[in-house]
Amino acid sequence: MANDTKKPEGPGSESGWGLDTIERCVRERVRATIEHVLEAELLAALGAAPSARVGQVRQGYRHGTRERTLTTSVGPTAIAVPRARLFEGEATVEWQSQALERYARRTARVDEALIGAYLAGTNSRRVRSALAPLLGAGPLSKDVISRLVGRLQGDFETWRERDLQDEQIRYLLLDGWYPKVRIGKQRVRVPVMVTLGVRASGERIVLDLRLVGDESHAAWKDALAHLVRRGLKRPGLAIIDGNAGLLRALEEQWPGLPIQRCTAHKLRNVQGKAPRKLKEEATEDFRRMIYVESAAAAERARELFLKKWRLRCPAVAASVEEAGDQLWTFLRFPRSQWKALRTTNALERINGEFRRRTKTQASLPSQNAVLLLLFGLLRSGHVKLRRIDGWQEMWAAATGERAA
Repeated sequence: MANDTKKPEGPGSESGWGLDTIERCVRERVRATIEHVLEAELLAALGAAPSARVGQVRQGYRHGTRERTLTTSVGPTAIAVPRARLFEGEATVEWQSQALERYARRTARVDEALIGAYLAGTNSRRVRSALAPLLGAGPLSKDVISRLVGRLQGDFETWRERDLQDEQIRYLLLDGWYPKVRIGKQRVRVPVMVTLGVRASGERIVLDLRLVGDESHAAWKDALAHLVRRGLKRPGLAIIDGNAGLLRALEEQWPGLPIQRCTAHKLRNVQGKAPRKLKEEATEDFRRMIYVESAAAAERARELFLKKWRLRCPAVAASVEEAGDQLWTFLRFPRSQWKALRTTNALERINGEFRRRTKTQASLPSQNAVLLLLFGLLRSGHVKLRRIDGWQEMWAAATGERAA
């Protein structure tokens, strides 16, 4: 009798093992896991197992299940969602799972992946194409990305009004930048004012984002007043780019507050004042004046710089003199923090990530889209802010005690 060389059929497939076997088995396991989670949640809500007679402990009764298709990270999975009604006074209300939102067709992880891919620089059509192999036949309409981004609006409003009283903010970094936005049929640049805080633990956090008509004294005054209303206490230092309206608003809100003028912004001003053939020399002299070992060395370097450039290019010397002592405020703080306190570069990191995300777009569709996109980048973790250097030597602004 000849040997039978036919391959035996594998379980779960009419034609044996296939390329989708692993994913299909995983989906079956996922279905069982989801249903187990929902059943455990319902059991806790009812306070009793099916048909159990427990008197006053029971909080409601089951009434069947309903079929739903839920798209997870392994594709669409059909699940049986239990139904029940809970006692509420003399009436009853439909039980709603906290683990699975009403009408949800995707898990939160899938939604975060969709938003994350979009915020990383992929347009909505390419997002659907790129994730199709993972989502399988899961429903993903062309406007799903728009709806998901739209949901950010409520979260953004809540975030913008959150309480700051317990944040223990020691330093503030404030700056404005100008992304392009489409208004009507024109593309214009609109100012977005960003406020970054440094906690006593050295962690950097974004405190406020706002889009304004212009980066004026009135706009910054309103922004600072809003932060104070939310519980922000007087910080120990503010780092700014030199905007006159911002400087005035800070002095009015917190008289006597130490101000550090961003040395990177001032360097660009110096380079803009210097003749082309002297630009490199002016840059080196400026850096030699800023990157010093002590306050005494900074003062000597400052005198030499001004003496030299008053003769070679008065405009360069005048640019440095305009900032005054605020260019060296960082010297009053622990030396380990000087690098972090000299500039507003931490804000430039946020702005740079936003520009990277939008560089393939001529402009954003609306002013509101600017704030939602930036908030989405922050919330999804695309913008990561680390602790400042020297955070171990952070000084409390009011008490003079070191942070724990």
